Formats: sequence, structure tokens, C-alpha cells
Amino acid sequence: MKNMRFYFLISALLVGFTTRAQYMDIEEPHRLGSEVNSEADELFPIFSKENSKLYYTRVNHPESVGGVYDQDIWQSQWDGKENYTKGEDFKDLNNKYNNTIVGFNNDETIVYLLNSYDGRKDMKKGISYAKKKGDTWGSPKEIFIPGLDIEGDFYGFHVNKTGDAIIISFAGPESIGEEDLYVSIKENDKWSRPLHLGSKINSPGFEISPFLSKENDTLFFSTNGQGGQGDADIFYAVRNSSSWTDWSSPVNIGPQINSSKFDAYFTISDGFFYWSSNRDSERSDIYYSTFLPPPTLMASAVGFDVSTYNGTDGSIDLTPQGGVPPYSYIWSNGFKEEDPKELIKGIYEVEVKDAIGQIANVTVEINEPDEIIDPVIEPIIEPVAEISTLQTIIYFDLNSSYHNLENKKEMISFCEGIQNKHKKKVLIESHCDKRASESYNIWLSEKRMARTRDFLISQGFKFDNISGTYKGESELQIKCGECTEESHAINRRTVIKILK
Repeated sequence: MKNMRFYFLISALLVGFTTRAQYMDIEEPHRLGSEVNSEADELFPIFSKENSKLYYTRVNHPESVGGVYDQDIWQSQWDGKENYTKGEDFKDLNNKYNNTIVGFNNDETIVYLLNSYDGRKDMKKGISYAKKKGDTWGSPKEIFIPGLDIEGDFYGFHVNKTGDAIIISFAGPESIGEEDLYVSIKENDKWSRPLHLGSKINSPGFEISPFLSKENDTLFFSTNGQGGQGDADIFYAVRNSSSWTDWSSPVNIGPQINSSKFDAYFTISDGFFYWSSNRDSERSDIYYSTFLPPPTLMASAVGFDVSTYNGTDGSIDLTPQGGVPPYSYIWSNGFKEEDPKELIKGIYEVEVKDAIGQIANVTVEINEPDEIIDPVIEPIIEPVAEISTLQTIIYFDLNSSYHNLENKKEMISFCEGIQNKHKKKVLIESHCDKRASESYNIWLSEKRMARTRDFLISQGFKFDNISGTYKGESELQIKCGECTEESHAINRRTVIKILK
């Protein structure tokens, strides 16, 4: 409701509202109790970290210094948990005119005030300041802004934390609608003429209660010209460059703060923020809220090993969880993407950071196969056993590994001529003809060798002294194209040798 802004309020932010507000959920608003809120209007809450007091402006209260139609500064002590003491009139800075604390500087040695200390009620509209002297305050002094001529009843100010910029809300010479936002810059201890903030910020409606984040990059204000939940909503806009007229389009701060009625005069301290709203009554009360704790940022990763020795096709699949997107990534090898590829063997570390500065660290190891080295085969030189002329050859029938009568007689005759058989070293070499498959002939020659070995053992030779080979058709005695039956028979041989 427009009549909620007839008070001469000036916005000075005590602690900057960080960009966390753009990313984090906000707790359900709480209305302060009757220790602070009353049947009158409570406006412009300012929390003091120095003495843990909440200062606010109370309007149309019978206990005001100037009577029921005056506005005074009130104070309530916070108990450090969740309660405030019963509010008291802050008489040090109150007189019979409209008094309002609009903020403190960083160390709370300077208080910013409505300029109503020159003895002329509502004659000089502007901002003043007072310096702290012990436990009291010195006399307020006007802050002179050249070219600032406020004719209407509705105006406001915000001094940034460093004290070198003032955002002004008033119906100025370049205003698009009702009250627009302007800025005055302090250079060489002098303030510039007000500069209009441009058509993105200002609308055909009114823009009031401005304040800046501590980085001077986000502007918050209330307006009825940008749409929203109700009569006046709190919006924010981001500064795009160093220019004071280059802002993003305003964004509604959201339904957790804004209601279907009037919401304005937003301030923040140590993560708690306060504002005035008439959402639950005809008069404005003070509400507070805070940020809900963000989900904890975590991250996990799976590494995919290099496929070949000294390869470069390793990769990592990183998965951030929780936190507040968007995320940024800094890998130990300089990569900045989420899932690095074309990796070599090694240990990789990544720092994952979310939009509010939470950090998670992950370490991933990428491996590779062992190097395949072709073996150098050294020739094995075995001592050549001297072979005596003592040997015999037996011949097998086609496709048979059994001894026939002829080769049995040959082996018996051969064995009878050998003394001390159990001490002799024997070599058996078994062969086949080429009339079957290679694999079959290997198998058949092995059978012939084994049966010959068993026969020699039966004649007195020792098993441990007998060695044998089976060569299939690999070493034919007679190499022929169309072999005769006699040639095939000669190739089906087994040689028995006595080794020295």
C-alpha cells in the first residue's frame, strides 16, 4: 500500500547481503513478538553487532517524544538465543521530529540518521550522520549532496559499507515514474550530483528502500512497478560492470520474503535478515528469517585405466552431489572440465567447488597394463650325450600302437644283449607315416613311445632312466609324394637308443 511509505526512511546497509541469497533456500519468515512489535508501525530494523541490539523506527505511538504523530527510534536487547527484551525509546537520538536510524558503518562508530536535527521539521530533506563519543553520540551533521532537491514526501537513502556511494530514492528530474533510484559518488571528500540508475532498475511505479551488497555488485530495493506478489515486493539486480547504470533485469527475491501486501526495508546481519511487512495486520511489523543450511557438497569419481602400456586413453567419471550448483573443477593436471579424458597413468586430484564456496576433494588413480617385452630366447645348449652304436629300430602296423610279433622279437633280442639294464639311460624316438592328420599322428606316436617304454621296463630297465619323444609325421624317414606301402612302413618307426 502506497501509504506505507509516507515516512521519511533512509536505507543504510549494516552488513552486505552476499550473493548467497541468489542460491540458497530461505527459512519460513518469523514475526517478532510483542516485545518489539506493537499496534503502531515498526519499520526499518537495524541490528547492532556491537551491543546485540535491534534498533527500529516506531510510528504513531503515544509514547513518542513528539506525540502520537511522531516517529522515534526504539531499541530491544537480544538475549543471544531467540528472544528480545521489551522495547524502549532510544532517547539519545530522539527529538520532537521524525527520527530514524538507517544504519551504522562497519565498526559502528558512525550512525546514519534522517536529517531532522536542524530545528526545522521536514524543511530540509536529506541524510545526516553522528560520530560515537564514549557511550553517547555527538551532534548529527548533514551530508551535503549537490543538486539534491527533494520536493515530495517520499524519499530514501542507502550508504554503502565503505562510505563512498549513496543510493537515493526520490522523484528526481529524470524519474520515469514516481520515486526512482539515483546514485551519488564521493570523490575527494565531496559528493557528486545524483545519477539516474537507468530504465532497467527504474519503472513507471516507485522504487524505494535501496541497499547494496557489501561487494557493491547487487542492489536490493522495493518496487510496485516490476510485478510480484503484491503491493510492493523486494527485488534484486546484479551490476554487470563498473558502471552504476549497467544492471541486470531485476529479480523478485521470492515468496518466502514477499507477501501479497507491502514488503520493504530489508537489512541483514550475520546471516539473519529483517524487513517490515503488513502481511498479517493493518500496521507494519518486523519479520526475520535466515538461510536454510545448504546440502553438504560431496563428490565421487570412477577412473578408467589406460588400455595399453604408455597409452593416453584413460578417463575419469566425476559425480558431484549435494551443494549448490553450478560447480567448478580444478584438477591437479590443469583440467577444468568435470570428466577429463585422454589421460595417462597417474594419480589425479580434483577440487570441486559449488556456488557458495563449499569444497570437496577427490583423488583418482589411473593405471595401465604392464609393458610387454618380447623375451630374448637364449639357445639352450645341452650336453650332447654320446650315443653308442647300440640301438634298434622297430616298425608298427598301420594305425596301431601295439607291438606285433616281429618288433617284440627284435626288442627281446636287443635287451638280452645289454648288461646292467637298470643303470642304462635310454632314449625312445617314435614316428608315424603321413596318411592321417597331424594331430592324430602326434597322438599315435605318443602311444607307440609309451608302450615301448612299458615293454623296456618289463625287461629290467628303470623308469627314471627312460626319456622319450613323439614326433608324429614331422621327421619322415622317406619323404615322398605318392608313397609306396613299403615307404609308409619305414616311416612308422620307433628308435631305441642306449646313451652313455
